[in-house]
Amino acid sequence: MPQSAGQQPDYLTTREVADLLRVKERKVYDLAAADEIPHRRITGKLLFPASEIRAWIEGSGSLVPDDRPAVITGSHDPLLDWAIRDSGCGLATLFNGSREGLACFADHRAALSGLHIPEKTGWNVGSASELGVTDAVLIGWAIRKRGLLVSSDAAHDIHSVADLRGKRVVRRQPGAGAAALFTRLLEEAGLSQEDLQAFSGFAYTESEAAGAVASGDADAALGVEAMAKQYKLGFVPLTDEHFDLLIDRKSYFTDPVQRLLNFTRTQQFQDKAANMGGYDLSPLGRVRWLSP
Repeated sequence: MPQSAGQQPDYLTTREVADLLRVKERKVYDLAAADEIPHRRITGKLLFPASEIRAWIEGSGSLVPDDRPAVITGSHDPLLDWAIRDSGCGLATLFNGSREGLACFADHRAALSGLHIPEKTGWNVGSASELGVTDAVLIGWAIRKRGLLVSSDAAHDIHSVADLRGKRVVRRQPGAGAAALFTRLLEEAGLSQEDLQAFSGFAYTESEAAGAVASGDADAALGVEAMAKQYKLGFVPLTDEHFDLLIDRKSYFTDPVQRLLNFTRTQQFQDKAANMGGYDLSPLGRVRWLSP
């Protein structure tokens, strides 16, 4: 809704806050970086909720926002990505890897975070509990088949992780669950990144990793079976991994999150998961961990 003349907007820019406080913009950035002023960082832009800024100036505000933005962050999952779009739930996406997603969630910059972090005795639960957040629940999304996505040219040479020596392999960004798992798999095979051909840049999503192999830029990537099927790549299965959603309890009952969860109960969703391949939906909706 447009702002009427003289009405203050719901969110202020850095310059507007600097003018209000009669300081330089650099000081406002420093305050936000130190979490000393209420702020949001959405898609890289710094915004300041006007009502919380007024309360903060008057000494009655909290630096923890009452409501989280309708954003899902963390790791990318092809089925989840599709469900967000086709459900019309209205959640914005910020797929930046499991670890960065946890940081966004801890900073109240997202309502949900997707995780697939390998741990000594399982997936995700220890990482979520170590985050120190309250009023959050970790629920299951799916068990995914993960392995090597292999180009047609390299399919006759690559049958295991040990066969990646000297090959062009897609890298995932530091902090991604796939990056952590790949490091473990390389060590178990007696390899390191230095044994692979250099690959410039990182793939930030499952589709980017698969696309790099399909385009001929790489011989292989660690990916999910659904992407091998979509891009018509070879697939060497390696493990079954848990992909879970960490959800703020208050946000759980908001319309965007409920629309998404209700959509997962439809036949359309079940059929899509079956057609994509590599998904076991038995954990869907089950509580895996509850915060204090």
